Amino acid sequence: MDFTRLFEMQKALDKHIETKHGLTEESLVERKLLAFSVELGELANETRCFKFWSEKPPSEKRVVLEEYVDGVHFLMSIGIEFGFDDHVEYLFPEDQEASNEQLTEDFLEIQSSLVDVQKTRDFSNYKAFFNAYLRLGAHLGFTEEDLLTAYLDKNEVNYKRQQEGY
Repeated sequence: MDFTRLFEMQKALDKHIETKHGLTEESLVERKLLAFSVELGELANETRCFKFWSEKPPSEKRVVLEEYVDGVHFLMSIGIEFGFDDHVEYLFPEDQEASNEQLTEDFLEIQSSLVDVQKTRDFSNYKAFFNAYLRLGAHLGFTEEDLLTAYLDKNEVNYKRQQEGY
C-alpha cells in the first residue's frame, strides 16, 4: 500500500495543529510516542483480546477500526518527525482474523517495536514498527480499503475538532 497521500494529509494536519497551538518550534516526538502508546492501549481495550477473565465480547468492528486508525495517525506522525515520510511503501498483509492469543502477541510486538523506535530513531526499526501495526490491522479483520476510508473520515473529524476548540 502506498501511504504517500496519507503521509501528506498527516503532515498537513500536524502542521495545522502545531501552528494553531504555537508548537512549531517545539519537538513533539516524545509526546507523540506516548500518544501512540495510549492509543494502542485504548485499541487493546476495545478488542478485549487480553481479558481472559471476561466473557464480554469485543466492541463492534466500527469502534475497533476507529481506535485502530487513531493509532495510524500517530504512527505516521512519528514517521514524519523522524523524516521517514518519504519511505511510504508498506505492505498491508492479507492475513485472516486472528485468535486472541495472536492479537495479544501482536500488541506486545508493537510495544516492543515502539521502544526500539524511541531508542534508535532508525528507519529499519520504524519500518518494522509500521508493518507490525499493519499486521495487527489485518489480524483484526481490516482491509486496506477499511484503513483508507477510516483514515479519511477521522482526518476530517480531527480538523473539525480543531475548529471547535477540542
